[in-house]
Amino acid sequence: MGYPHKSHPQETPVLSKHFGDPAARTLEGWKARGGYTALAQALTMAPTAIQDVVKASGLRGRGGAGFPTGLKWSFMKLDDGKPHYLCCNADESEPGTFKDREIMRWTPHALIEGVAIGAYAIGAETAYIYIRGEFSEPIRVMEAALAEARAAGVIGPNAMGSGKRIDIWVHKGAGAYICGEETALMNSIEGKRGNPRIKPPFPAVSGLFGQPTTINNVETLTAVPHILNNGAEWYKGMCLSSPKSTGSKLFSVCGNVARPGNYEVVLGFSFKDFLYDLCGGPPAGRKFKAIIPGGSSVPVITIEEAEQVRMDYEGFLEVGTMLGSGGVIIFDDAQSMPRQLARLARFYAHESCAQCTQCREGTAWMTRILERIVAGQGTFEDLDTIFDLSESMTGKTICVLSDSCAAPVVSGIKRFRGEFEALITGRRSSTVAVGG
Repeated sequence: MGYPHKSHPQETPVLSKHFGDPAARTLEGWKARGGYTALAQALTMAPTAIQDVVKASGLRGRGGAGFPTGLKWSFMKLDDGKPHYLCCNADESEPGTFKDREIMRWTPHALIEGVAIGAYAIGAETAYIYIRGEFSEPIRVMEAALAEARAAGVIGPNAMGSGKRIDIWVHKGAGAYICGEETALMNSIEGKRGNPRIKPPFPAVSGLFGQPTTINNVETLTAVPHILNNGAEWYKGMCLSSPKSTGSKLFSVCGNVARPGNYEVVLGFSFKDFLYDLCGGPPAGRKFKAIIPGGSSVPVITIEEAEQVRMDYEGFLEVGTMLGSGGVIIFDDAQSMPRQLARLARFYAHESCAQCTQCREGTAWMTRILERIVAGQGTFEDLDTIFDLSESMTGKTICVLSDSCAAPVVSGIKRFRGEFEALITGRRSSTVAVGG
């Protein structure tokens, strides 16, 4: 979707309202649009009162896990006498997801306000925004906005004249997918290799620099000022299905679709209407075949399943997949599913930090087997081997990268087994290179 942003009538632009508006990037422009009123209000409240409002709203983490945000904040003990930290995860390396980038590009002060409120709510004086290293424009825009906010006293040793200290800093990542995992992110900020940590201890007990830490996604934190400004009931009222899935959500759409881009809808929106009305349906002369609805690490579903789904956490679980980060990857009937799944597996094999044997070896083996099948040299035993591998790779590693490789591959084989069998029996060949 190009910018200036033009919303579809069925969208609900809350976070995306000012996408495409260059004036919204500046401090003056953001204040003119109602910016920083929520932070001013928050600094007059008790941190626990902010937590209670966010709990009541039903806001869940938008980075993939979907954990209740207010509950997560409440794990931080405010009276422990320790320094606390807030980390904003802006790494956004999940294939198919590009929503956080747009928030930072167009409304950097929206994120700063959300980070500042979140930091105050958990008793943190210091927060880090960990931005994917390749995001050169978002990094530049965020740095400029932070400089404005510091110079104006919005953040710093006396945030908005409240006498409370809130420091926010950008930390540039170095291009590793694994640093999107929260404990690897903390290691990276500390200057260590970005390897995930064994849990427990959990970050709320021992996180960044060994101190209590909370990690939230960009979209999650950007929603918080709207909740404080409009109230928990307003946010809960944005719900079209399950009461456990409230608010609006940004979905990134890519692949074989007429109108790719970012769309913001209320959770519970019809996936069929989303795909055909908002996104314009498949390219001319094609039909949708398969969808990965939550970024590349969640299970694949068929278009028939997708057309029955409500776009919320519970709806996607009912058909055996997940909402995840909201990265909708679409395949039409011209695509070879074995070839596409081999590409995904190769990505995860490349991005494994290699700490865990099941991940280091499993992702590599799975990739080699899939590439062999795509080349027309596979056997039926290869499919059994992939299922056996997935059992060893799922739920047995420090982080979920290994699971993230197995989930789309196994679900893809189960739903599109005929395509794999056609390559194995020689009824069809896939001669295009896997990385093409």
